Amino acid sequence: MLQNTLPNTGFVRLPQILSVIPIGRTTWWTGVRNGKYPAPIKLGANTTVWKAEDIHALIARLVQEGGKK
Repeated sequence: MLQNTLPNTGFVRLPQILSVIPIGRTTWWTGVRNGKYPAPIKLGANTTVWKAEDIHALIARLVQEGGKK
């Protein structure tokens, strides 16, 4: 995972997230619904974003969980 390609603060859109977390869109949205991934923020009718800080925390958690196996 290339965590440094995301901004440290601000908002990121789904294509940016999926470029560093290798899963599909459907898997992402299922994880959002199940609470595994951060909740989105709607900025408009067609604009959904996530806080960059939340995505960095998610990446750190996924890396830590991967190391527990």
